[in-house]
Amino acid sequence: MTSYCLTPKIAQQIVDRTMKIIDCNINVMNADGCIIGSGDLERIGELHEGAILAISQKRVVSIDGTMVKRLKGVKPGINLPLKLNDRIVGVIGLTGEPSDIRQFGELVCMSAEMMMEQTQLLQELSYDNRLKEELILTLIEKEVLPESMVQWVKRLDINLQLPRVVCMIEVDSGQLGIDTAMSELQHLQNQVQHVSKHNLVAIKSITELVILIPALNRYGRWELSEHKKKLEQLVITIKESTHLDIRISLGNYFEQHPYPLVKSYQTAKTTMLIGKQRMPNIRNYYYQELILPVLLHGLSYDWQAEELLLPLKKLRMGDNNGVLQKTLQTWFKNNVQNGDTANELFIHRNTLEYRLNKIAKLTGLNLAKFDNRLLLYIGLQLNRNE
Repeated sequence: MTSYCLTPKIAQQIVDRTMKIIDCNINVMNADGCIIGSGDLERIGELHEGAILAISQKRVVSIDGTMVKRLKGVKPGINLPLKLNDRIVGVIGLTGEPSDIRQFGELVCMSAEMMMEQTQLLQELSYDNRLKEELILTLIEKEVLPESMVQWVKRLDINLQLPRVVCMIEVDSGQLGIDTAMSELQHLQNQVQHVSKHNLVAIKSITELVILIPALNRYGRWELSEHKKKLEQLVITIKESTHLDIRISLGNYFEQHPYPLVKSYQTAKTTMLIGKQRMPNIRNYYYQELILPVLLHGLSYDWQAEELLLPLKKLRMGDNNGVLQKTLQTWFKNNVQNGDTANELFIHRNTLEYRLNKIAKLTGLNLAKFDNRLLLYIGLQLNRNE
């Protein structure tokens, strides 16, 4: 549990709330006896000897007219130690004749301690949320979890043995102003977390959320269709409660990989990138539906990609109006079925044959051979990734 420190902000809140009920001045001192909250703002920063006495002797200290003459920086009143988790964290003082205000002392002290307990609880929750976010971001970026974080897992009661898959939510860039970006994302984060207590959600950047969702259904099976339904419903839910325009991508589930979340995040991130390039009007992207272009993306800037793109470069040089490239794409789209391709292009089969022969001549590839077809198909996939 984190150590609690009585802050001036909380001290002044205690003063303000208490003075609405009790008709006397209230001072709140920290563990060093310094006034950090008061109905008399001029006294803030003064050292209160009555508070120091209450802290050192761990008891309620009443100050009458006689003691006022002996102590410095005090007025008649009563000073009560404020305790949290059996530790004195400060003192609350009521100004007035001790005999007149003694009956209110314990009530005021109890009220102040309840406020501190509530504040500490909120601080603990906030602290745990920060730990959880840092843990999630580490799980998707580092192959080995640092030893210091192993204790966090126990504190946060997170089951790392539960198979998970990474999902990304991206808010369209430019939609959020800097001032409201974080609050909107935190609201979105709470929404996603509320959908399932098993979801682990972290803010990756001002436009990106990462979700670690249970990968298997109640029967212990990986079912893409079930995940698609849940994520499609999540998009609807978010749209109903916010004005955010979002996209979602689901990575691959790596059952046997030693670092499944690192790889799952990489596939989710690349799936988002490829999905936006190829299907900008679609909002949900799934690795399993974009496997080949996602896997090929890693080649995009390597020498192998240059070799694979050579046939297409040759084709472009002899295809000024792009008709042959469109024909080739449509041919592959229709699983190299000439009849279906000709129908979609509204051309005669003989015209299609002519175009395919010209493609073969320009690229130097025999389209009757599977390997040559594959070279052209992969080249087209890489070309769309550029």
